[in-house]
Amino acid sequence: MKRVNAIWQHKVYQDCLERVRAWEEDREFCRHTPEHFLDVARLTWILALEAGIPAEKELVYAAGLLHDIGRFRQYEEGIPHEEASAQIAEGILADCGFDDGEQSRILELIRSHRRKSQEAGLSGLFYQADKLSRSCYSCPAREQCDWPEEKKNLEIRI
Repeated sequence: MKRVNAIWQHKVYQDCLERVRAWEEDREFCRHTPEHFLDVARLTWILALEAGIPAEKELVYAAGLLHDIGRFRQYEEGIPHEEASAQIAEGILADCGFDDGEQSRILELIRSHRRKSQEAGLSGLFYQADKLSRSCYSCPAREQCDWPEEKKNLEIRI
């Protein structure tokens, strides 16, 4: 996980993370925090193991850390955050030693994390993990949330 830790320590990553934190400081609903990023990675990893779907742990964790890092650009510029995150991730991944093939797989997970995938592969599991990471069943702002009811996690599950 040396390269995943390099992502965490990367100056651009930390700068982007701070910008997301600033934008979401008063956000009532789910925030895009390192805890969320790691929850998505961990849940994806568990789902992949349970489903017998091949996955490289370091790539799953890299995608987890990076999948919402461009959220501030959505707030500032209206760019969909999955695209902004992928754009930011490209340079970080290269700096942290991920080869072209690895970058491509990570960027696909980032770009597809908001699209419900019909495939049973890792992208579909990453999408599921992103939704499962939210504890809607205990959220004090659940009634005001604009997520459709079918996306909300109203019971503990995996």
